[in-house]
Amino acid sequence: MQDNPQQQRLLMGTANPGKIIEIRAALAGLSFAVLAPEDFGITDSPHEEGNTFGDNARQKARFYYERSNHVPTLADDSGIIVEALADELGIHTRRWGAGPDATDAHWIAFFLDRMRGEANKRARFICTLCFIDERGQEHFFEGTCDGSITDELEAEYLPGLPISACFRPDGYDRVYSALSVEEKNSISHRGKALKQFNDYLSNK
Repeated sequence: MQDNPQQQRLLMGTANPGKIIEIRAALAGLSFAVLAPEDFGITDSPHEEGNTFGDNARQKARFYYERSNHVPTLADDSGIIVEALADELGIHTRRWGAGPDATDAHWIAFFLDRMRGEANKRARFICTLCFIDERGQEHFFEGTCDGSITDELEAEYLPGLPISACFRPDGYDRVYSALSVEEKNSISHRGKALKQFNDYLSNK
């Protein structure tokens, strides 16, 4: 990826293609060259061993920050808390159920099958961002979005974001992935956290 050598670089600490699309759209107004791990030849992934979203976001950010030779890095950890499933998902969301190696289609089929037996469909998405700046200092931003799980997939979804096709945010008659990227970023857990990050950069 070619960028202006005078332009500040920002590395997105994720290999999830859906997250990269959403984050790039949300940060389109920044005067940064927004880069992905592949732009640095980074092909391995961090281990997520934390007990909170913040712990895992920090681990991801540090991993990519070090491997990029200290390029400012933004990483997120996000997941969904489903009331009927108690503490089963949360920070374990992608590793839950069908497991981390399952395809999106396999994972979401397992999830929906499990949810069909539950009367309570309430859920909350949570996103915590960790930004490591050019001095190596850490900054955290968090966003949430409440809604409900639909009985079936109601739209297509971006790769890596299958729950977005069956999560209907409060106040909307459409699921996350039926919204445009811009609409979703305005109300989603990740969009709210990215708004805080944008505000932080604007006020530096």
